[in-house]
Amino acid sequence: MEGTRVHRVTIAQVAARAGVSTATVSRALSGNRPVSAEIRRRVDAAARELGYAGNTIASALRRSRTDTVGMVVPSIRNPFFTSLVESVEHALHDQGRQLFLCDSRQDVAVEAGHLRSLAARQVDGIIISPCHGSGSTPAVEATAAAIPLVQLDRHVAGTNTDWVGVDDGASMRLVLEHLHAAGARSAAFISSTLTNSSTELRLAGFRRHAERLGMGTRDDWILLGEYSVEWGRRAAETLIAGSGLPDAIVCADDLIALGALRACRDHGVAVPADVQVTGYDDIDFAALCEPALTTVSQPRDRIAAEAVRLLDAAAGAGATAAHIALAPSLVVRQSTAPAPATATAGARLDVRVRAGQPRSSRSDEGAHQESSSRP
Repeated sequence: MEGTRVHRVTIAQVAARAGVSTATVSRALSGNRPVSAEIRRRVDAAARELGYAGNTIASALRRSRTDTVGMVVPSIRNPFFTSLVESVEHALHDQGRQLFLCDSRQDVAVEAGHLRSLAARQVDGIIISPCHGSGSTPAVEATAAAIPLVQLDRHVAGTNTDWVGVDDGASMRLVLEHLHAAGARSAAFISSTLTNSSTELRLAGFRRHAERLGMGTRDDWILLGEYSVEWGRRAAETLIAGSGLPDAIVCADDLIALGALRACRDHGVAVPADVQVTGYDDIDFAALCEPALTTVSQPRDRIAAEAVRLLDAAAGAGATAAHIALAPSLVVRQSTAPAPATATAGARLDVRVRAGQPRSSRSDEGAHQESSSRP
């Protein structure tokens, strides 16, 4: 209504309603100094009744923190990153902090702009999954020099920043050993172009373990495009139309694998009888497609918790960066043939195969790798 003015509730009014001093109200609401449970209850009740919001900006300046964390992901449309963001948000919420989310749209310029904006907002730190292995380096490096920064899932090299994610080499070991045990003797690999660390490590792991197990592959069976259902469909159609279909198609993420399954269904290729198909990430759709998808599951809640922990520790000047690779697990479903030792007639339940016991090493594949000067 014209002429109506909204009056801000003051801390003095809260103090009067609660029957305490303004200093006591300040202590009770900030949590910086102890007050009795009864006083806190009275102050909280008075603040709610009056609609007191406080001055969060002034409080942040006094405490030299904003209780906000920025997060930048390559594509919020990718269900894996959607679920990872959810896990990070929950971990921060448990600490009373808020998340500012940014989508880089796989563009290093957009990503750099988001990093500058978050830093200007004085967030307490930033969690980022860089969209490019080298193109993201300058912006990540510059931001990490100004505020705490943790990389997760993907990472850029040459920066003294923390990273946490899954052991991609161990993931490929689980996939290929399962396929080999299930009778596959040849395999193709469908992925995105080699523009980020995850893609590079997954391809390297695929090649290494295929060779170790004596599984045949060919250069024209390594198909690199993008993380999308459409690319998975087109790449699988290329394999189907080629000279001889491999025993298995290993996909670098579940979206690609869903597209590959669609191509097989459209062209009358039976899965897993004619070709076995695996994915990576265990998104919700992986269990719902037909046949249900065998895939690598990442411990998203643990990745998020470690990222938040590392962010809190990252303020230590001169600390050696931590590199934490968590154990993957393989969720075996109907898109692959059961291995003889674990085959169960008519079984429809998921079977989860985990990587080996944790060990501390950066050079060997394992369930948990960490190099850090911090606890």
